[in-house]
Parts: sequence; structure tokens; C-alpha cells
Amino acid sequence: MKNNFEISLTESAKLTLRSCGALSMKNNSGITFTESARLPTSHGEFLMRVAKDELGMEHVVLYKGTVLDADNLDVRVHSECMTSEVFRSLKCDCNEQLAWALDYIEKRGIGMVIYLRQEGRGIGLFNKIRAYALQDAGRDTIEANTDLGLGIDQRTYEIAGKILDAFKVKSINLITNNPLKLDELQKYGIKIRRRIPIIIEPNDHNRGYINIKREKMNHLY
Repeated sequence: MKNNFEISLTESAKLTLRSCGALSMKNNSGITFTESARLPTSHGEFLMRVAKDELGMEHVVLYKGTVLDADNLDVRVHSECMTSEVFRSLKCDCNEQLAWALDYIEKRGIGMVIYLRQEGRGIGLFNKIRAYALQDAGRDTIEANTDLGLGIDQRTYEIAGKILDAFKVKSINLITNNPLKLDELQKYGIKIRRRIPIIIEPNDHNRGYINIKREKMNHLY
């Protein structure tokens, strides 16, 4: 039987639950993967695995096409944003960036989204809403975090590096507007060949937020 990383979506649909159950992957990185399952979405059909790290946190790997041993693989490393992705908040552009990446991968026919559970640039949902309250009072996203004694961006990308290593990905084209993400992934041995910019039209609610990311966090819009 083929390794499940190499099974196309058409072939995957034919797998029985019994055969899928035998494809669970463990490795020496401390991450445990589920078998893959088909995930039809409004953006297209993908394969999905859940990756559980050593702390028990569950991250998502959503992919399409032959990604095992891939070179120049289009990859989006995306951090959870419940407010925009579940409740469709307009205060940020996170949901739009995720949708853009999924549409891009669907059109290309191959690629991966690594969805990391690090809400609010790593400060968690509780502190994120505390920061939102300060923003309502006039502070920007950076000032609000600082007022709370929190870092501007507390996200880490070691898990993303381990996931890519588990898939034996040789090099990636990173879908991002964040130069820090490029630097952080390279620290974990990820070879990045180029950056794919995400083109998002701001709205009246997130225009100031996007401007702050551009002006103070060097995001490339």
C-alpha cells in the first residue's frame, strides 16, 4: 500500500476506515499524527491530519497533492484566530489570509497549511480580548500587548518545523506577509526558496490594524 502522504484525493476516497487506521504516523520528534481523512471545504477538497505535540496541543495539517519529499512546496503556516475564523470578526485579516492560502493551494493543486494553536499571536484568547478592550480605548495592537506586560508576538514555529521535517519536505515557498515568520522557520532548518505575498483588501475595521503591522511590525503588504 502507498504511504498515505502520497495518496491522491481520488484514491484516498476509496480507502476503508480500517486501512486508514493503520496509517497513523509516529516519529522521534515528539509529535504524533493521526491518519489522514478527506476534508471537503468551500475552497476545495483537502486531506487533513492532526498533529499532537508533546504538551498535548493539537495542531492541523491540511494538504493537497503529493507533499511527501516535496521540493518548492507552497506552505502557509497559520496561527489560530477564533474571533475571525469562527465569529467572522472584521478587526483583523486572519480569516481572509487563511482563505486566500487555501484558494491558492486549490488552484495550484498541491500545497500545505499548517494550522498552529497559538491564538492572539501567542498570548491566548483570554489576553487577546483584554487587549481588544484596550484597543477600544484607543491603544493600538502593540501598545495594548505592552500595557498588559505581554510580548508583541509570542508565537513560536518549532512545531511547524517538526511537521515539515516529518513530511520530509525539502524546501518551501512560504505564503506570508510576515518577515519574522521567514526568519523563525529558517532557525529550525526549513529551507525557504521564496515568499508568496498574500493580497488582502482591508476593510474599515481592520485598516488601522494592518497599517500598524506594516509600520511597526514590518509586515509586507
